[in-house]
Amino acid sequence: MGLAGLVGLALALGNPFPPRTIVMATGPDGSAYSEFGVRYREILARSGVHVELAATEGGATNLARLRDARSGIVVGFVEGGLASGEQSPGLATLGTVTIEPLWLFLRGDWRTSQGNTAQRLVGTRIAVEPAGSGGEFLTRQLMALNGLDEKSVRLVELPPERGADALLRGEVDGVAMLTAVESPAMRRLLAAKDVRLEGFPRADAYVARSPYLYKVVLPTGVADLARNIPPTDVPMLAVAASLVVRKDLHPALQYLLLEAAAEIHGGPDVFHRPGRFPAPEAIDLPLSKQAEAFYRSGRPFIYSYLPFWLAGPVERLLIVLIPLFVIVFPVAHFLPTVLANMTERRIFRLYGELKLLESELAALRPDERVDDIVAALDRLAARAGRLRVGIRYQQRRFILKDHITELQEAAARHRAALLVDDTPAVVP
Repeated sequence: MGLAGLVGLALALGNPFPPRTIVMATGPDGSAYSEFGVRYREILARSGVHVELAATEGGATNLARLRDARSGIVVGFVEGGLASGEQSPGLATLGTVTIEPLWLFLRGDWRTSQGNTAQRLVGTRIAVEPAGSGGEFLTRQLMALNGLDEKSVRLVELPPERGADALLRGEVDGVAMLTAVESPAMRRLLAAKDVRLEGFPRADAYVARSPYLYKVVLPTGVADLARNIPPTDVPMLAVAASLVVRKDLHPALQYLLLEAAAEIHGGPDVFHRPGRFPAPEAIDLPLSKQAEAFYRSGRPFIYSYLPFWLAGPVERLLIVLIPLFVIVFPVAHFLPTVLANMTERRIFRLYGELKLLESELAALRPDERVDDIVAALDRLAARAGRLRVGIRYQQRRFILKDHITELQEAAARHRAALLVDDTPAVVP
């Protein structure tokens, strides 16, 4: 197969050209995921990629749709603790992109009593994100750890914005949402006068029980220094959110998503320093190969100098051509030499046998028979006739056959002389 054939094969295998449209699973309206999705769409549009945003209930739904190849979802946000590599063999992560605290807002006139937060929630109505969200999943887990169920705490499933509205109107006693600090609903509640943020004083114990949880602290006055909101440091529970992709997502698109993640999530936050995200953390799923390369040395040079739609095919070509230059071409250069040496050894081996037969013939006495040497020369002549060599060595083969023929003639003369000596004399 020629070079052109190899190039064609490289382009034919798989799909070297990345699609111009992808679908991203985000979250409900008013969530940080929804806000992030808009920013990813704006950034990837610079490279000519259209990102369709699929609003979902949250991370658990995103994970289910990513697992289903028929859904069309190729990238989405998933909170830590939801996925596993065994249950999601077709998925990989591009790394963690943000910290999401569990925000528990309660009405300001809500009763206070002694005991921990979980005990004081008995008999209340708490708005949580709908089933399929990471917030709903985590809230139920924390309730179970504290021996609470829906008989003691009534959960009302509402999207973040509607949950915030319900709390401000007094329709629920509290709202729990798992979202980043950028969430519009969370910012509204932090600034509201009639609600307060409840903390988790036993956050360290929760983290010890569930390794995917983090403890973070909302500093005093960080929401509003003039009004000193919150009035004290608030210990909170949080999870890290990952950007999860299908493993078969084109490498060029994975690099675009990683660069967008660095632009969107790389700045400072209330809960982390600048440059903390995106991070090469594989909490539940393995890092994709492209993510490993990106965190190790940035995007490959070819993606820095070529448009993303062209970089993919060129990268695939290089995968084929580099081995040719590194391995095949040097082998092709030395192969003729190797073959020439092998051919010469075969010719020299026959010459060696011919030399031995010539020495044996020369050592014979005039009365010794020559049949064995004649038979050996016939076999040697047959082998020389079957010898396959290139044009370059045809002359040597002909010379070898001539030398064998000369020795055969000498053996024939020896035999003829022996026959003459053995003929009885005729008496007149």
